[in-house]
Amino acid sequence: MFLRPLAVLLVTAMASLVTAPATAHFLVVHTPKTALLRGEDLPFHLIFTHAFAGEPSMAMDKPERFYFSRRPAAGEPSEEVDLLPYLQAIDWQSEDSRVPAWRATIPRNLVRSLGDYQFVVEPAPYLEAGEDIYIQQFAKVMVNVGGVPGNWSETLGLPAEIHALNKPYANWTSGVFRGVVLSDGVPVPFTQIEVEYLNHALDVDNRRFEEQGQITAPHPSLEAIVILSNAQGEFSFALPKAGWWGFAALNVGPTKEHAGKPLSQDAILWVQVTDLPPLTGTRP
Repeated sequence: MFLRPLAVLLVTAMASLVTAPATAHFLVVHTPKTALLRGEDLPFHLIFTHAFAGEPSMAMDKPERFYFSRRPAAGEPSEEVDLLPYLQAIDWQSEDSRVPAWRATIPRNLVRSLGDYQFVVEPAPYLEAGEDIYIQQFAKVMVNVGGVPGNWSETLGLPAEIHALNKPYANWTSGVFRGVVLSDGVPVPFTQIEVEYLNHALDVDNRRFEEQGQITAPHPSLEAIVILSNAQGEFSFALPKAGWWGFAALNVGPTKEHAGKPLSQDAILWVQVTDLPPLTGTRP
């Protein structure tokens, strides 16, 4: 079911060689909590940065689209709610300067219903001058209200997308997260996926990442962990620490050029991980 014709696989492989993806770039789509007991105002920050290092951050134009998808009731089709009117431009600290980023507060009346909300950011292509390529990252984060399952396992038809095989908001530390990399809905075999920990907490009052990271990597290869999808486009990753983990499937979208330069269309999915609480007692 997941295998593509050999000719398509060869074309995809050749395209990935021609367009070398830019590494370590992550579109951070951050909200503090993704598993809610009831609807509440949801603060969001959208920052184009390097997730593990916390800098540098890059100037981010207003996204082309910002919305959530949810299923109103079992058996009904999912609907989209446009969130662009809630976006506000901010300046975010990046090394010795400030760069454009975005924030939004989604009012609780939009997220009062029980179930899943797939939040999606579709940005404009970004010119990475140092590598002379454009980057466009289609990013998703999921929020659940009340523990009632909804459309978390549905795909949204993005040009580049990670299909979650686990609920991204319900993961204990040391659990395994699984997903499928898609290009226009078709699984992509043997594609490169970067996995990074959001190592620096957000200081939203001062619009910057905190200087002290939670982890000091003993080797650069542990800052951006690289894995490959299998022949069916599937991948899995054990989650060693609580917090936010970002998965970036690089250069998987169908469009390979923008404004006369190579374009890397990446799929981003953010997964929140929770520590197991301490035992409160023992059974006899």
